[in-house]
Amino acid sequence: MHEIDWAQRWQEIVADRASLAAGHTDPHYWDRRAKSFARATAARADEFIQVIEPYVSPRKTLVDVGAGAGRHAVPLADRLEWVTAVEPSEGMRAQIPARDNMTVIASVWEDAEVAQADLVICSHVLYGVADPVGFISKMNHTARERVFVMMRETELPHAGAELRRRLLGDAGPRMPRFSDLFNLLVQMGTAPDVHFLTYPIMHRYADMEDALIDARGMFGQGWDESAGRAALQELLRPDDGELVFDGGLALTGVAHWRPPES
Repeated sequence: MHEIDWAQRWQEIVADRASLAAGHTDPHYWDRRAKSFARATAARADEFIQVIEPYVSPRKTLVDVGAGAGRHAVPLADRLEWVTAVEPSEGMRAQIPARDNMTVIASVWEDAEVAQADLVICSHVLYGVADPVGFISKMNHTARERVFVMMRETELPHAGAELRRRLLGDAGPRMPRFSDLFNLLVQMGTAPDVHFLTYPIMHRYADMEDALIDARGMFGQGWDESAGRAALQELLRPDDGELVFDGGLALTGVAHWRPPES
C-alpha cells in the first residue's frame, strides 16, 4: 500500500471517469438540476451535521466548499457566528436561502478568495477534482481548527449507471472513493478520524427529458436514445409531479482532522 502514489492514482481515476461523465462538466448542468437536486436532498436525514456537531459553537466560523443548495450551510449558519458558502453553480446558489450571517461566493474552490475560518467542510465535491492535493491543502490553510470531508465508498447509485449495466453490461470507470481519500490523506501526513454513514439515495427529475439529460451525462459513449428512454421509463416512478430514481443505500465516509499548520 505504501508504494502506491495515491495522488497519481487519484488523477488516473478522475481522467478515466472524465470521458464517461462529460455531460456533468457542462457549467450549466447543475443550473438545470438545482431545483430537483435540492428537493431530493432536503428530506434526507443529515448525519454529516451530527459528525460536525461536537465542534460547533456560536462564536465559530465555517467555510462550506461546494455548498450546493445550502443543505449544510443554512442549518449551520443558525448555530455559528458566520458561514461562507462557496458554490460555482448559479442555479445552486439561487436555491440557498439568505442568512444575515452567511456570505455566498460564486467560485470554484480552487479560485475562491476566502478568509480563514475555524471549520471547513466539503461534502461530495472531490469526485471530479484532478488535483486533490492542492484542493485539500487549500482547505488545510483555510481551517484554523478542523476540516471535514465526506465522500461515498460505494459507487454512485444513479440512473445512468444502472442504464449502462442494463444496456452495456458494466457501469463504466469508477469515481474516486472514500478509501482513496483516506489513503491520500495518510500519504499527505494526515491520520484522520473516520465516521461511516449509510443512507438512501433518491434522484428526482422534473420530467423524462430532465432524466434523459442526466442519464446521458453519466452514460458516456454507446448511448442509444430509444433503448435508453425505454429502460429509463422502467426505472423511474412518479412522485409528487416528478420522476424518481431509487438508488438504494449508499455507504459514505467522513474524514475529519486538525489541519497540519494549526
